[in-house]
Amino acid sequence: MSRSLSSAPWLPFAAALAGVGFLSMMDAFMKEAALTTGTYTATVLRSLIGAAIIAPVWLWKRTGWPDRPTMKLHLERGIISAIMALSFFYSLTKLPLAEAIAISFVAPLIALYLARILLGEEIHAKAIFASLLGFAGTLVIISGKIGQGNFDDDVALGLAALLFSAMLYAYNFIVIRKQSQLAGPVEVATFHSGVGGIVLLALAPFLATPIETEALVPLVSAGMLTVLGAMSLAWAYARAEAQALVPIEYSGFIWASVLGWAFFRETVTVPTLAGTLLIVTGCWLATRKGQTGKAEAAQT
Repeated sequence: MSRSLSSAPWLPFAAALAGVGFLSMMDAFMKEAALTTGTYTATVLRSLIGAAIIAPVWLWKRTGWPDRPTMKLHLERGIISAIMALSFFYSLTKLPLAEAIAISFVAPLIALYLARILLGEEIHAKAIFASLLGFAGTLVIISGKIGQGNFDDDVALGLAALLFSAMLYAYNFIVIRKQSQLAGPVEVATFHSGVGGIVLLALAPFLATPIETEALVPLVSAGMLTVLGAMSLAWAYARAEAQALVPIEYSGFIWASVLGWAFFRETVTVPTLAGTLLIVTGCWLATRKGQTGKAEAAQT
């Protein structure tokens, strides 16, 4: 029974959907914690709490230390994730949750160009058109804020941090696929949180702020959700192609809209909805392959 269940083709998609849900809830808790105790302090504590939760499980289950290629990927993703998380959570303190998530959807489109640079993949006309749609969607969301008179220095800083985070997240797509092929979900989650926390600690003399007790419950919740999300996505990406799972990321907008209203009474504007539709359409076109693409993927 367990064997047939583990081979069910829908399970990786269900796991990815759950992972996006866990991480969307984590974003809401992290926005609350960052507003309470500061972005840097909240980010580093989330990583360390996550590592403290999952590391004992990995130490109990592990059969040996990761080999050099695997450790290299762990370190690479941990460093990328640390900087990505810090910039993303900073953007959440400046922007509504749903808007931030919507704009972050440009990451799969950026990933197309990174694949060209890093992997030598050809960029087709369809992908270029998809990128233009995504860029147009981002402009629609930004213009909505300008039209409402909400575009100030804080919003500009939030958007800059968010776009920088999206570029790192795009590269993260490439790393997590490789990482998930070499290590199990528990190991991936352990090093994801542990390496990220250690990297962020190096910035403590410059960015640390006092820890507010009101932020502890959101931070513990965020740490647990980070572990659950990382394990779910690692399990899913080890069993299905990234191009098939990336569209599930878009369910995060629904989570963000609901949680943004529930936690912070943030409303979703018409420009945000319109821009999200353009971005998601572009991402869907970019990640959709025909029969030739499927045949090529099967050979790689």
